[in-house]
Amino acid sequence: MDRYAFEIFGVGIAWYGIIIATAMFLGTIMLTKIGKRYGYVENDLIDLALVVLPSAIVGARAYYVIFEWSYYSAHPNLIFAFRQGGLAIHGGIIGGLIGGYIVCKVKKLKFADLADIIAMPLILGQAIGRWGNFINQEAHGGPTDLPWGILVDGVKVHPTFLYESLWNLVIFGILLFTFKKRKFYGEHFLKYMIFYSIGRFFIEGLRTDSLMLGPLRIAQVISLVFIAIGLGILVYARKSGKWKIEDNH
Repeated sequence: MDRYAFEIFGVGIAWYGIIIATAMFLGTIMLTKIGKRYGYVENDLIDLALVVLPSAIVGARAYYVIFEWSYYSAHPNLIFAFRQGGLAIHGGIIGGLIGGYIVCKVKKLKFADLADIIAMPLILGQAIGRWGNFINQEAHGGPTDLPWGILVDGVKVHPTFLYESLWNLVIFGILLFTFKKRKFYGEHFLKYMIFYSIGRFFIEGLRTDSLMLGPLRIAQVISLVFIAIGLGILVYARKSGKWKIEDNH
């Protein structure tokens, strides 16, 4: 399949970009709908999205460039060449959190509460975004004889993009249907971190294009860190009663 959907003034518009833009658009709509239901002003939610989304893109690119610095240090002119690919979701999460925290500080909003709300459109957006990898024939696994394998360059391989997309949809369902059962602010985002990281750890082991740090797959290392941090804060919050929600709206 052609990775470009159409051209505008000679510039190819990639399916990957269209899919990511669609995920961001749907995520913003979901954020505003859920946020308004829980007492937030629509303009504040839109402002949040307008900062979080570009922050996530910058974070995703910075993360990728840092771990591929041996290449980009020799080709600095390509550091901002977003159209050539090279975005990492872990960097996007970190960048988005930083941007979101700044907005919440400035507007005096509940950062942990909004992080819980954002977790749902975020994981749904990730599920949608992975299909861009299918279009580009990337982020796939090694050879397999399984019936659901896909052909890439004439070789049947694991559709790891599909595994992650389906896993993300499962997480989305869990978060959506258990949101009202939160015990403390930030609980849902921590669950997102833990559940996503568990799936990503195992799926990453099948991929053939992982960012590496020596013999280690960076995504697996970061996933373990996210799991440890998420579990640690989750246990602490439940035992200490910190950030407890007295009335979950």
